[in-house]
Amino acid sequence: MASASSDAGRGEERCPGCRERMDSRRLARRFHVCPHCGHHGRLAVDERLRLVVDRGSFRERDAEVRSADPLCFVDRRPYVERLAVARRATGRREAILTGTARIGRHPVAIGVFDFSFLGGSMGTAVGERLARLIEHAGRQRLPLVVFAASGGARMQEGIFSLLQMAKVTAALARLQAQRVPFLSVLTDPTTGGVAASLALLGDVNLAEPGALIGFAGPRVVEQTIQQRLPAGLQRAESLRERGMVDLLVPRPALRATLAGLLALLAGPAVVRRRRFPRGS
Repeated sequence: MASASSDAGRGEERCPGCRERMDSRRLARRFHVCPHCGHHGRLAVDERLRLVVDRGSFRERDAEVRSADPLCFVDRRPYVERLAVARRATGRREAILTGTARIGRHPVAIGVFDFSFLGGSMGTAVGERLARLIEHAGRQRLPLVVFAASGGARMQEGIFSLLQMAKVTAALARLQAQRVPFLSVLTDPTTGGVAASLALLGDVNLAEPGALIGFAGPRVVEQTIQQRLPAGLQRAESLRERGMVDLLVPRPALRATLAGLLALLAGPAVVRRRRFPRGS
């Protein structure tokens, strides 16, 4: 599910779903949901936070954790150069932002993947930030909310990247043993090692409509088996039908749905006080 393509000269964008032209500013105000067909474009991290967390409540954690270059990796260009380019382009140090916030006045530990930073790939720094966030959630008994958007493990870090799958999964197992809830929100795309580790381990797995979710992407699978995949096989709707996703939530309803789930998980006293949004 790609983002809308821009028509730079006129401040317009074309929806990749229905191909209708839209005013870019209007689309941004709608958090990149097409008013014609409901296509959900990709959100920047800052836009995601504005959408779901209470205003002014986010506090970043572990910003100092950055990727190293343990393999001195070079393909068409050195890995350190790719990191520098990604940092300049996004204004971020890594492919995930972690911290604490409030959603509907409920305190949470929150992580948001940034797909525009090297495809949201999970290397040592992303894994370490996630592990620290999960441990903080356990110590403080804060519900954990993670928005996944990733192409998977970061190939430039080799086995060090793959080890993050085990590290994060083990941290989530300890969090589960502490009976601290984990809400996983799968956005477009959630693939590779991130899909195979943390993204589908939530106590409640939510997904945005149309999100690509799977281990290998459809092009890789089709090239391997030399067959066309059934339409929609790796989309959120298909995973919802098969029980791997619990809730399919349109973006405008996401904040209210998360707040309702957090109220429910907080206990009966909070549920009695809170008025749930319709349809959640």
